[in-house]
Amino acid sequence: MSEWAPKRFWQNTDIHPAEGGYTVLLDGRGVKTPAKTPLVVPTEALASEIAAEWQAQEDKVNPATMPFTRTANSALDKVATQHAEVAEMLAAYGDADLLCYRAAHPEELIARQAHAWDPVLDWADEALGARLEPRTGVIHAPQSPESLTRLAAQVHDLSPFELAAFHDLVSLSGSLVLGFAAAHAYLPAGDIWLLSRVDETWQEEQWGKDDEASQLAEYKRAEFLHASRFYHLAR
Repeated sequence: MSEWAPKRFWQNTDIHPAEGGYTVLLDGRGVKTPAKTPLVVPTEALASEIAAEWQAQEDKVNPATMPFTRTANSALDKVATQHAEVAEMLAAYGDADLLCYRAAHPEELIARQAHAWDPVLDWADEALGARLEPRTGVIHAPQSPESLTRLAAQVHDLSPFELAAFHDLVSLSGSLVLGFAAAHAYLPAGDIWLLSRVDETWQEEQWGKDDEASQLAEYKRAEFLHASRFYHLAR
């Protein structure tokens, strides 16, 4: 049996100013989230992306082709209602950040990690006021409480829309620092994604690519790039 999907019922898609930002209108009626919250986003640019997704729908609505709508829904229905909890969960990545856990061998991988990750940690020290220290191995070693407090405060300061995108930037990369790097446009988002894949790239070079793993990695890369774009459109 084919899965049920709602049919397109509207002809015209527009954006319109609303209290708190901009909304998307379908034949003059405002779009709502799955929780029936009016879909109001903070910027006209973000509303335009969402409107384009709705306008592109054909006979049946396909949510898989509507990533901006999906993230906006999450921001309003999930993040806004539990902002502190989401922020705290993401801030916790700082104490076990991907960039801080380094290989003990071989020397080539040690050097590659240092070359890729040390400059980002230096940037975080300067731009975010938080120095995270690398360590060898996978056993947890706490970071400076002062640095973690500074990073957590900056996560909590994000708006629900920023935080919804930031969630994906951090969880997909495994790094709070890389999430901030994408948010601050330290490098293009695609380059930041590659920094999160240093270990995986090394493994592929040694043992070859796995088709299933490569497909999953490409999916995650696309989601990371979307999250970066959403974050910047929401500001």
